Amino acid sequence: MTQELQADPVLGRLADSVLIPPFPGAREPGWVRAALTGGLAGVTLYGPNVEDNNQLAALTARLRSAAAEPVIAIDEEGGDVTRISHQDGSDYPGNAALGAIDDVELTRSVYAALGADLAALGINLNLAPAVDVNTAAGNPVIGTRSFGADPDLVARHGAAAVAGMQSAGVAACAKHFPGHGSTMQDSHLVLATVDAPLSVLAARDLPPFEAAIAAGVRAIMPSHLRVPELTGELPASLSRRAQTDLLRGELGFTGVIVSDGLEMQAVSERYGIPEAAVLAVMAGTDLLCLGREQDQLSFLAVKSALLEAVRSGRLRGERLEEAAARVAGLRAWMAAVAPVAGSPAAAGVTAADPIGLAAARRAISVSGTLPPPSQPLVVQFVPPSNLAAGTVPWGLRPYLPAGSYREVSTGTPPASLADVVAGIVAEADGRTLIVVVRDAHRHPAAAAAAELMLAARPDAVVVEMGLPVWRPDSANGWHGSYVATYGAARSNSRAAAEVLSLTAP
Repeated sequence: MTQELQADPVLGRLADSVLIPPFPGAREPGWVRAALTGGLAGVTLYGPNVEDNNQLAALTARLRSAAAEPVIAIDEEGGDVTRISHQDGSDYPGNAALGAIDDVELTRSVYAALGADLAALGINLNLAPAVDVNTAAGNPVIGTRSFGADPDLVARHGAAAVAGMQSAGVAACAKHFPGHGSTMQDSHLVLATVDAPLSVLAARDLPPFEAAIAAGVRAIMPSHLRVPELTGELPASLSRRAQTDLLRGELGFTGVIVSDGLEMQAVSERYGIPEAAVLAVMAGTDLLCLGREQDQLSFLAVKSALLEAVRSGRLRGERLEEAAARVAGLRAWMAAVAPVAGSPAAAGVTAADPIGLAAARRAISVSGTLPPPSQPLVVQFVPPSNLAAGTVPWGLRPYLPAGSYREVSTGTPPASLADVVAGIVAEADGRTLIVVVRDAHRHPAAAAAAELMLAARPDAVVVEMGLPVWRPDSANGWHGSYVATYGAARSNSRAAAEVLSLTAP
């Protein structure tokens, strides 16, 4: 440990310089401003911090006034995962839609537009894109967040996303290293495992990260999952072999390693957030994201754990200095490329960028001939919300007149679900019936209920707003049309409504 590190104030400032804690509410508490002034690296924003564009721009302006180019991070993937538009859905389609189109220049342009929105709102680190190769169709946490199941496709679109985002002056963060796409478990809930040899990892999961590094990505996020041959019993987020040996050593990444949310049960359940933070930094992490719904007490506990780990010798002071230097380098890059901030209205962030809708329209796939709508009745089967995405409005309801929409929870008991289906079928007599599902392949109750409905109405239109893996069984007589949107962002919903010739009331 260097001599300067012996002094507690210096050590405390070093610990602060690798932390980006969250805070509750739409206005920053006093402790956040004081910590920023005292050396805190920055903050992470979540949906509860966002009321509207004007409020968010004012919030980030106050945060920026407390320090020189603090990190203001957000998890804004577009598509199904949005924070700035969590109240009504994103104007931009997600990665699955962009991968389905497979126009690399379009992907770059969409991410550049999204980055411009974020920059105008005062955000300088976006915890995106996800460059996981989604080889497990039933993956409960990636799905439409991935560009697809082909490593080459994901690699070229991941690189384009990085280039687009960073062209707007917002640092991109490729995730979830070394790849979360082959898992059938959600690391928000459990420690997921990728039980594959390193040769498979190298051919399937690593190419998108290599492409992101080649594109100059400023940050990479390790995942809370274990790869036994690489990480042993540890998740990659706490593994030196994954972060220092593989990511830095073999792949040559020199940017900032940002932790995934440390509140996720994959690590917090076993280690607790403070200890997980120490282990992450020891493994090679430079910037610690504590996760949503944490507060000042959590921030102080993590800081205290880092201080104690250095004092006890568990965490080398030089490792903390190294992490702090990388974060300082990132902040210097942000300051150098930061666009001139203006008011939200002047920056154009109050209106949807048309490129998002244009992309969503191109992603739409239609099988069969769509009938002209005649007093359409839309039934939307709603699955449980995804923890990564949270609860964000989706679907066709905004484009329908009163009395034309029915919502059915897939959590309804099977017997009751059959009664609900029978009632809707009776109500739809003489009307165009449109059945909307979202990732029906992952929700057997939704697929079963939809099949029951289609058996009674074989002419019904089916709209899949997740991945189009499940399709109705035509052997049972269904002969209707099928629409795939590859996502449930607001832009996807509007594009679907246009294709279906629905009009807003």
